[in-house]
Amino acid sequence: MPGAAGGAGACRPHRGTGFLSVPRFIVRWVKFSGFGEHAVDFYDGLLADNSKAYWDDHVAIYKTEVRAPMEALLGELEGEFGAGFGAGKVFRPYRDVRFARDKTPYKTHCGGVLEAGRGGGAYYVELGPDGLRVGGGCFHLAADQLARFRTAVDTELHGPALGRILASLRRRGWEVLGDRLKSRPRGYAEDHPRIDLLRYRSVYAIRVWEPDGFLHERETLDRVRKAWRQVREFNEWARDHVGPSEQPRR
Repeated sequence: MPGAAGGAGACRPHRGTGFLSVPRFIVRWVKFSGFGEHAVDFYDGLLADNSKAYWDDHVAIYKTEVRAPMEALLGELEGEFGAGFGAGKVFRPYRDVRFARDKTPYKTHCGGVLEAGRGGGAYYVELGPDGLRVGGGCFHLAADQLARFRTAVDTELHGPALGRILASLRRRGWEVLGDRLKSRPRGYAEDHPRIDLLRYRSVYAIRVWEPDGFLHERETLDRVRKAWRQVREFNEWARDHVGPSEQPRR
């Protein structure tokens, strides 16, 4: 969903608030026409020089060519995908470095999401030096969500349904990722018919397009919309059988 810096976790939304709310009164009147000409170059430069000096010198590009188009993109998609998932949110550009070895201050991508609560299904989109990334599913599962996820997977109705959903996404070119146990989870037999699904502690689907001219055009909206339609069934499964965590946020 976005958020974390580097590695496979780069597509996971951060825990906590970490959002810049999309201003509804503005987005309602602004149509998405593509990310700015210098949007990807901005992040290439940030990869090379992740410093406050670089950020301050280029923050105008971030605001006008990255964040504003992301807000407009989410605003246009919210009407179709927001029901049951809420308003679009843009992740803040600052990394949480309190417990991180990597102390670089800024995220090297811009992520946006529609989700009712972390882990209960999410429509995710990200712009960065690697291009355009979209995703959906359970990017992070709290303990109570993980228990509900495994209960649903264990059933003969909802478990096979999830297996079919993920198999369909793989056939369409999606990559299914997540944090997995190396052994079986406690309470489940090694020969369980869906032991591979039960091992997941988070599971989500990701698709990436490398940087190209489409990023600066309205075609980006069409690609994200089509991708989110493909991941809708996965998100609705997560919404119905996992839902938001009932545990207090740390």
